[in-house]
Amino acid sequence: MMMDMAVELVTLADGIPGAKPTEIPGLSGPVSKLFGYGLWLLILAGAGGTGFGVYKLAVADKSRHGGGSEPFKWMGGGVATILLAGSLITILNGIAG
Repeated sequence: MMMDMAVELVTLADGIPGAKPTEIPGLSGPVSKLFGYGLWLLILAGAGGTGFGVYKLAVADKSRHGGGSEPFKWMGGGVATILLAGSLITILNGIAG
């Protein structure tokens, strides 16, 4: 019951462009699908973090007393997430393909 609900929620991610995960050999269908969609959602989260960092940089207090490194932490974390998830997708597609 719980697994069916989780699969239904993840398949709502069909609206993500190009989010058609390749089946991974040795994994069951639902696990492979959840893992594949999870990586695509991680890329979207990284893009959101990067965008939020750009926003924080635009509205940050530019004086010497402002916390000037926080926007760069958001942007760096977002870019790192995108690179990590992208490389995992590439590796898994290479294994599966």
